Formats: sequence, C-alpha cells, structure tokens
Amino acid sequence: MMYYLLLGMTYAFAAAVQPGPFQSYLISQTLSNGWRRTLPAAFAPLFSDGPIIVLVVILLSRIPGWFINVLQCAGGIFLLYLAVNASNAWRNYNTKPVIYSSSSRQSLMQAAVVNFLNPGPYLGWSLVMGPLLLKGWRETPVNGIALLAGFYISMIVSLMGIILLFAFAKTLGPRVTRALIGVSTIALACFGIYQLWFGMKYFLH
Repeated sequence: MMYYLLLGMTYAFAAAVQPGPFQSYLISQTLSNGWRRTLPAAFAPLFSDGPIIVLVVILLSRIPGWFINVLQCAGGIFLLYLAVNASNAWRNYNTKPVIYSSSSRQSLMQAAVVNFLNPGPYLGWSLVMGPLLLKGWRETPVNGIALLAGFYISMIVSLMGIILLFAFAKTLGPRVTRALIGVSTIALACFGIYQLWFGMKYFLH
C-alpha cells in the first residue's frame, strides 16, 4: 500500500509544480484576489478529474492486458519528455510569472473548468495514473485507494503551497517555485524510467 501511496504523491507533486494553464490561473487569481479567495481553487482537481478517471478506467479495463504495458511504455516516454521540458523551464525560468487574464471573482467551479479544459489531466491519467490505478486495484482495492489518496493529498497540498508562496513571498516565491521545478525534473525523470522499465518487462520475458 505504501508503495502506491508514494507513487501517487510523487507524480502529483511533479505535476502540480509544472508551469501550465491551471497553475498560471491560480497565480493570477492569487495576485488579483488574494490567497483567501484563491485557496479553495486548489481543490478543483477533485471535481474536474472525476469524469476523466471514470472514462480512462472504463477504456483501460476493456483493452487486452498487453496493451496496458504498451501504455506504460508510452507513459514512461511521456514522463521523460515532461522531464526535459521541466529542465528547460528550470534553466529559462522567468521570475515574473505570466498572468492569464480572468474575471475579478474566482470560484472553485471556475478553477475546475480551467483544469477540465487543460490537456494535462487527460494525458496524465491515460498514460501514467490510469494504468497504475488499474494495476493496483487488480492486486487489491486498497492499493488503488492508496494511489488516489496519495495523488490528491499531494496535489492539493502542492497547489496550496504555490498559492501561499505567491501571496506571502512575492520576491521569494518565484525562486522557490524554480527550485521546486528542479526537484520535479528529477522526480519526473525517475518516474519515467520506472514506468518505461516496468512496461518493457512484459516484452522482455
């Protein structure tokens, strides 16, 4: 169980600190409306990911077992690709974050819509988390629940951390965010190698 809990937490942290539309939305709302009004938006993935998870699990449960290994290999390559992009983002990080224009009032539903329209969750759940969730659940439902719990606890805490960083430490926040991107680069690379190795084990035997 702890194994799947740590897997979920690791991937969620790496995904949460990557620059993207949803993270930029949170930063924009924090700087415009303050951390108190923005903090509930960190829970948006809990609402927006539900339909994505259900769809992915249904599709994955209907495909041959060997194709799950193909997806794991694809997920490993995808994570290594993200690691390269994260490395580039770390090297070329701009301490002045890009602020996406948005309405003056933010809400949890607005954040959920932004995340739902973001391609990141679809790719992540199809290539990485979906196969892991199905594998863990088939071993024992406790593993699947641990993976989901670790993922969303880590995701929400990491997003809250980003909001608070930009609210309370405007001069320190971007530097800390850059350091977090560096850590996530390592995490993504390790996770990608693991996924690629685990997926290829099926074809090497």
